[in-house]
Amino acid sequence: MLEAQLLLGRKLEAIGQLAAGIAHEINTPAQYLSDNLQFLRDVFVSLFAYVDEVQAVCRNGLSPEHALRLTSAAESLDLEFARDNAPRALEEASQGIARITEIVSAMKEFSRPGSREKEPVDLNKALASSITMAQSEWKGPCEVKTELARDLPAIVCRAAEMNQVFLNLIVNAAQAIADAVGDSGAKGVISISTRRDADMVEVRIRDTGNGIPGEIRDRVFDPFFTTKEVGRGTGQGLSVARSIVVDKHGGELSFQTEPGKGTTFLVRLPIG
Repeated sequence: MLEAQLLLGRKLEAIGQLAAGIAHEINTPAQYLSDNLQFLRDVFVSLFAYVDEVQAVCRNGLSPEHALRLTSAAESLDLEFARDNAPRALEEASQGIARITEIVSAMKEFSRPGSREKEPVDLNKALASSITMAQSEWKGPCEVKTELARDLPAIVCRAAEMNQVFLNLIVNAAQAIADAVGDSGAKGVISISTRRDADMVEVRIRDTGNGIPGEIRDRVFDPFFTTKEVGRGTGQGLSVARSIVVDKHGGELSFQTEPGKGTTFLVRLPIG
């Protein structure tokens, strides 16, 4: 029970840390969705005013007065501008709705109550949700590149717990890169890949940070060990991740690191 409470607490802490960023991620597409809909409203108001003038001309013939009104309505509408920009505004509005749907779906997937029973889980889908959840952490200093095996078999595990593992590793990778690039404006890369290896499924999460110093490599999985400043980490993330992968799922969690070049965390889980 204590272990379950600790996991829940760590999960809620992670959601809390990301909440402001998630709100921003939702607000951004919502804002350009609102802007584009306002633009389209103005276009259609002018368009119908122009159509009214055209209909009046059709009914009454083209008098000098009607010609002037028609020209004025066309200038107000700016037909060329509307023709060039209205389709793009509709496309951006659709993209905004799709992005909001993606974020909300990822939040639901990540924060749903964890089942005590193991079930077949698509790790590629779990990774995609975790990438979306962590976007506020990696969006500035990093780009994420994925190479996910299409034929990856489902893994029998607890989905909520694996989401927690992947989120921890992605956030750690983003923070390692942010520390490495500083205010230089450069971007690092988080590379995420999946593949089947005999009777195991392998997930690699690699960052281009500074690597893990030699003197602390033996301690990274220790509970409450952290080199991060207060408010940025509690030292539970990797400890909890190792407990989930190794103790609860009979898998392996390891890392490879090289000073100045980055770190790769390797999650291996048995099939079946």
